[in-house]
Amino acid sequence: MLNRAKQPPIRPLADLTLQEPVRSTLPNGVQLNVLAAGGYDVVRMDWLFKGGRWHQTQSLQALFTNRMLREGTSRYSAARTAACLDFYGAWLELSVGWEHSFITLFSLDKYLPHTLEVMESLVKEPLFPEKELGTVLETNERQFLVNSSKVGFLARRALMRALYGEGHPCGLVTQREDYGRITPDVLRAFYDRCYHARNCTLYLSGKVSEDCIDRVTSLFGAEPFGKGKEQPFTNPCLPVVSSAKRLFVERADALQCAVAMGLPFIDAHHPDYLKARVLVTLLGGYFGSRLMSNIREEKGYTYGINAAAVPAPGSCALVINAETAPEYVEPLIAEVYHEIDRLQTDLVSTEELAMVKNYMLGDLCRSYESALSLADAWIWIQTSGFDAGHFSRNLDAIKSVTSEEIRALAGRYLCKENIKEVVSGKKM
Repeated sequence: MLNRAKQPPIRPLADLTLQEPVRSTLPNGVQLNVLAAGGYDVVRMDWLFKGGRWHQTQSLQALFTNRMLREGTSRYSAARTAACLDFYGAWLELSVGWEHSFITLFSLDKYLPHTLEVMESLVKEPLFPEKELGTVLETNERQFLVNSSKVGFLARRALMRALYGEGHPCGLVTQREDYGRITPDVLRAFYDRCYHARNCTLYLSGKVSEDCIDRVTSLFGAEPFGKGKEQPFTNPCLPVVSSAKRLFVERADALQCAVAMGLPFIDAHHPDYLKARVLVTLLGGYFGSRLMSNIREEKGYTYGINAAAVPAPGSCALVINAETAPEYVEPLIAEVYHEIDRLQTDLVSTEELAMVKNYMLGDLCRSYESALSLADAWIWIQTSGFDAGHFSRNLDAIKSVTSEEIRALAGRYLCKENIKEVVSGKKM
């Protein structure tokens, strides 16, 4: 019998060897990656196209090109697409990143002949119908207006502008008038440039049979599709950091203030980045972090505060977000600097560092526990420009980082003079 009064032993994570996808190139140039594993009768299919927000010629172009794929094709109306996928128990996700656009389908393997037929039309034959586009734009514009009334949304936008500048893709924030500039022709231009066979990578994961591979190869790998021939190039762009230390975005009717603080950080390919992630997690990356323990638990200034490294092509920003009552804005900011001071001067205790490491190692295990989540891992490796050794290097960095290294990293990269402070809310 299981003795629930006795804590089970903690077993250290010795290594991190993940199942690698079986890779091949289909006759039309599509790159196919197969992760056949898992005991559930589900197949996950991911279509990756190089081309995201970084490559658009105007704001929102990449987002709505991707979003409108499900709103009508040569063979399927939006209603019929939704009805078919729903009838067969399939789930469709559409998303856009900095450099890639993603189409993800979860389907029961026995219904693949039906769901793949829908997906072939969705990927190859979108129409970008004007009526449906108008409805989608109106819905999203309303949500944008709702978000624009939230102090957290306003503070985060202003911080990105301060850290990157308006001429940088990361600092170029959406305005309401941008929705009016989206037309079917604008979306068609992006689709023709990015959604084609020479720019496509396919991932199959879960219960992947030979029949599944044959069907996918027949529909997406036999003949070229799309008008484009080349992959979009990611032009490098240097951030232009604001000279202002403090920025204020007024929201006169706000009951609380949002505080967003940040500074330029080392990018994900820097030799120190993996160990610096432990530093960021310790500062504000989980519920037991320094910022949460001090500012939430001890001081009671906020319900939640977090710190995260936010990567972008060729750059990265360390961002701290919280919301608080107006009278606690200055004390909250002061405590953030206090915690940075502590990390730069005092050694982290063995117990606290062990707790952070165990949290991060447990998070790694949860992230790679199934074939479907393995697909996320390998897609991230591809889109981030890493190799298969990144998983082991990440594990080694978490396990080996010392208190002395944490203090040195804090002194090197948490430069308080470079931190930008943005406050959004009611003037006091």
